[in-house]
Amino acid sequence: MTSPPKDPLSPATRTSIFNRILNGIERVGNALPHPASIFALLAVLVVVASWLAHLSGASAIHPTTLELIRPVNLLGSEGLVYMYVNFEENFIAFPPFGIVLVSVIGLGIAEGTGLIEALIKQSILKAPKRLVTSFIIAAGILSHLASSVGYIVLIPLGGLVFMAFKRHPIAGIAAAFAGVSGGFGANFLIGSIDPILSGLSESAAGIVTPGMRVNPAANYYFMIASAFMLTIVGTFVTEKIVEPRLGPYKADFEEIQPLSPLERRGLWFALGTLLLIIAAFLLLTIPQGSLLRGSGNVLEGPFFKGLITGILLFFALPGFVYGVVTGKIRSDSDMITLMTKAIKDIAPYVILVFFASQFIAWFQKSNLGLLLAIHGAEAIQSSGISGLALIFLFILFSAIMNFFMGSASAKWAIMAPVFVPMFMLSGYHPALTQAAFRIGDSVTNIITPMMSYYALILTFVNKYDKKAGLGTTIATMLPYTIFFFIFWSLLLAIWYFFRIPLGPGAPIMM
Repeated sequence: MTSPPKDPLSPATRTSIFNRILNGIERVGNALPHPASIFALLAVLVVVASWLAHLSGASAIHPTTLELIRPVNLLGSEGLVYMYVNFEENFIAFPPFGIVLVSVIGLGIAEGTGLIEALIKQSILKAPKRLVTSFIIAAGILSHLASSVGYIVLIPLGGLVFMAFKRHPIAGIAAAFAGVSGGFGANFLIGSIDPILSGLSESAAGIVTPGMRVNPAANYYFMIASAFMLTIVGTFVTEKIVEPRLGPYKADFEEIQPLSPLERRGLWFALGTLLLIIAAFLLLTIPQGSLLRGSGNVLEGPFFKGLITGILLFFALPGFVYGVVTGKIRSDSDMITLMTKAIKDIAPYVILVFFASQFIAWFQKSNLGLLLAIHGAEAIQSSGISGLALIFLFILFSAIMNFFMGSASAKWAIMAPVFVPMFMLSGYHPALTQAAFRIGDSVTNIITPMMSYYALILTFVNKYDKKAGLGTTIATMLPYTIFFFIFWSLLLAIWYFFRIPLGPGAPIMM
């Protein structure tokens, strides 16, 4: 007896088609050269593209400075001298490079002594398993308050937590990455990026209405709703799409054993040390005029500017105390060994950064991303599209621009002077334009190699799958991009139709 034909519209069939597409993306991506080689090839491509753009006479007027922008020919005398002179600088000054190296030393001590494992054990024995995924995604969204902490600490921790629950560690990395980077435009609290974006929006709004204010909380109500929505959608994608597609992790999982009396004693001493560190930072940061607060806003003071030092102390000191109490550290040599192993483990990341830093620096120097952004903005401005369709088109444009420019503030500095006045003249408040930009800028963070931490994410994934390449990471993260884009856009549409304020003093319409 033959089985009935499958319904092409059934959920099972749709899922299998989607999985086949993702598998195809993964195969193609992994068939490409090593990620380091890909960055090297992209760097060469940028050089050639800059030459072709120079020959074509491409140019654009910067919307803010009104400066004439031309491509920098990297094969010309200026370009060749730049590449030769700045090769070392591009590598050493790559934004997350120093941050990663310093934080890994602290993490290496905490992980090497067994402190992180003990913390996970202690929390897992009491944590409800159903909420683990949601907790990791929500923690990722909240981590924006602490700059790079989410990328460096939370993402690898997501893999360890999933391993402890006998779940695929790459799914844990994916969930954390989705929260930290895919949910960059959402949060439960005001973060350091909010004053930057609102300041650029306010300057752009002044073109139409001089003196108009756009406060840092202009998107706050929408951000909170977005944070809850992304946590729910991200949990669904992780547990219903990403994890089933990855399948069971082929490893011998150890049963979670309760902490021994010595480990428990070490954990209490480590937690006591951690509380002392937190108390010291609070005393040095909160009171007016305190050493690490500075003279103004605490988000702009010395504490957040030097947060990487705080991260180092946050992990290294409790890790050291735990190691001494449990006997894992008996001499200074033991400490140096733990630090050395931590740096050794990220050696592949250093090689990736060596090539990725040149690609990103050369691309910025060539002005190609800037030209694409300006011409793209002009195309949308002259399209004649209006209303909600224009908002969705702008979200899509912001998402696409993420493949050419990584920094959110750099993109908004170019796009705000064009789109904020354009939307204002159509009756829309600058807060709406800013919210739409944040959606587009966030959802493709997790699949664009222009994101400065992408090389680090590849290193985390390779820890659990040595054969994984760029294709594996992109195919794993693409479902988050698709679902976040759809549901986040729909959430903004609800705000738009019901005219819900986006934040204090920030209505939808002017």
